Amino acid sequence: MTAEPRRRGARPAKPPKSLKAQAIACLARREYSRAELRARLLRGDALPEDVDAALDELAAQGLLSDARYAYAVVRQKSGAYSRRAIGETLKAKGVTGEAATDALAGHDVDDAAALVALWRRRFGAPPGSDREKARQIRFLQSRGFALSAIFKLLRDPPAADDDAGDLPRHLSR
Repeated sequence: MTAEPRRRGARPAKPPKSLKAQAIACLARREYSRAELRARLLRGDALPEDVDAALDELAAQGLLSDARYAYAVVRQKSGAYSRRAIGETLKAKGVTGEAATDALAGHDVDDAAALVALWRRRFGAPPGSDREKARQIRFLQSRGFALSAIFKLLRDPPAADDDAGDLPRHLSR
């Protein structure tokens, strides 16, 4: 009795991973909110009650935490997005209530300083034309900053030789 030779490059089929193993594999790469991870696991053929049970177990073990996810998002996006935009991102990812509020309160997100720092990094100079002004306004609005604050910044931009920590007069009030 001779064994069939294995085809080159062919691997034996692996048994499917459990829901818990799939969730841990996702969490090993990055933090997920509970709602985000639930949606990802439900893409397969898993039953919602099985997914919820696996997520409850991971949360009890401390491997899944909406609060930790919220802090990670706030830390990542502060300085490049407004407080409002960060809050909307958390809401879109399923993190609401106390976890989102605590994360935003725990990290000092200063919209005025973030607006100036982002404008300096991205543009660094006042717009030379109406087209450039519109481009700068669109970019800063896409990051969640208020139109009135953007207009104030562009009306009285900080000088290039100002210290990076100094805010224009109208933004520091």
